[in-house]
Amino acid sequence: MTDIKKGLAGVTVDYTAVSKVNPETNSLLYRGYPVQELAATQPFEAVAYLLWHGELPTANELATLRAEERLHRALDPEVKAAIDLVPLNAHPMDEVRTAVSLLGARDLAGTGSVFEASGTPDENLARSVRLFAALPAIVAYGQRRRRKLDLIEPRDDLDYASNFLWMTFGEEANDVAANAFNRSMILYAEHSFNASTFTARVVTSTLSDLYSAVVAAIGALKGPLHGGANEAVLHIFNEIGDASNVEPWLDKALASKRKIMGFGHRVYKRGDSRVPTMKTALDTLVEHFDRPDVAELYDALEAGFVSRKGIYPNLDFPSGPAYNLLGFDTVTFTPVFIAARITGWTAHILEQAASNALIRPLSEYNGPDERHIEGYVPDAAAAEAEAAVARRAEESAA
Repeated sequence: MTDIKKGLAGVTVDYTAVSKVNPETNSLLYRGYPVQELAATQPFEAVAYLLWHGELPTANELATLRAEERLHRALDPEVKAAIDLVPLNAHPMDEVRTAVSLLGARDLAGTGSVFEASGTPDENLARSVRLFAALPAIVAYGQRRRRKLDLIEPRDDLDYASNFLWMTFGEEANDVAANAFNRSMILYAEHSFNASTFTARVVTSTLSDLYSAVVAAIGALKGPLHGGANEAVLHIFNEIGDASNVEPWLDKALASKRKIMGFGHRVYKRGDSRVPTMKTALDTLVEHFDRPDVAELYDALEAGFVSRKGIYPNLDFPSGPAYNLLGFDTVTFTPVFIAARITGWTAHILEQAASNALIRPLSEYNGPDERHIEGYVPDAAAAEAEAAVARRAEESAA
């Protein structure tokens, strides 16, 4: 009997130098650096550079990346027109998927073949930077149009995180909001062979183009068992309403065997190492916006669930209420996740392309035994071809 690894649990399929969880410290490492250290000390652009290049940038290298990123912040008018065609009651992940697909089609127009479209390492790095720069405008405009507000043009005097908030809300963010948002983006940037990253690597392994790999990753991230979990956390907060309601809510939820999003992680068994950093960022927002009720609900739900199930929060648990306090609509949370994870996705796309092998796992068949269409008689040529295939199979088995 074949040992089936459902969900590829416990299966190691390749090497990666992009990130790992250190089992000794339980820390998520980006290119060797603990993510909590990066979040506490670095702008998001520097972490993007690290993921793409393997080292943190010098001052000149960071300035060069920032200058290039700022050239591509504005929302392409044709991409804006495409977003406007997406129904307002569609999920904004559909807007982002559509926008990235169109950006790719426009960028790759005129390439002579699918082999040219797959790109050189330098071409794909440049495409990665352009997507990194373009996504805040896409996500911000999506939220604004659902609120019936106009597009906000980017500012080139603001860093990445502050400009993202500016384009979303039309107000210059204060340091508390900008720092909390910057930390969240770093924490969400990368996480090894998660579902969406592995999807991007599978598509890349076929020698498809970077944009196709990213569009596929967006589809994977949309699922509530992956990126959509941060939305689900806020829905739970809204459903409970107040810290005093946590215990009866948990009684009912656990009795009905409801899956409670924001807790547990396949990789972390002793708690998600990103949570303390994000919780600290959430605490600064709670204090800044004078919302102790949010902290009380957070603490009560965490304590209640951990005491009953022994399962700890993951990054989505603090990030959901943090994004809510910043002013993002709940349906915008996962698109924000895309804007962060584009750095990790593209780092893995570059890595996969540099040492490629087509990803094509096997499966164990458990359907009906071989059977035939009644009355079917192959013609002579087909019969001979089938016989030749059978002979080669027998010879191979021998």
